[in-house]
Amino acid sequence: MSMNDPLASALSKIMNAENREQKECIIKPVSKLIKKVLEILNAEGYIGSFKELEDSKGNMLQVNLLGKVNKTGVIKPRFFIKKDGYEKFEKRYLPSNNFGVLIVSTSLGLKVNNEAKKKGIGGKLIAYVY
Repeated sequence: MSMNDPLASALSKIMNAENREQKECIIKPVSKLIKKVLEILNAEGYIGSFKELEDSKGNMLQVNLLGKVNKTGVIKPRFFIKKDGYEKFEKRYLPSNNFGVLIVSTSLGLKVNNEAKKKGIGGKLIAYVY
């Protein structure tokens, strides 16, 4: 895990806390991208609510965990994906059909693969979770 990728370290913190069956975890540093990814994980039912806390060294996010994440991680390199190219990456990163989501950065913001497919847009792969 590289320290240059805050999203990768955020997702691995969630993973590790889930593996230890903790009810919450603290993520820092905070970035817009991390918040958007957490919003998607929350909307998809993988994590509970999260809130931003301030301390003397800057902000952090407190994330409530639901024990629903089996595996999550960033996708490096960030492959560009065409609107009809999702299947290949779903096979590569997700364990089975309709199980888990790919998070894609599109021209309309961050979307999950199913939403991007419905809208017929491509983008860059950011992360996966199942």
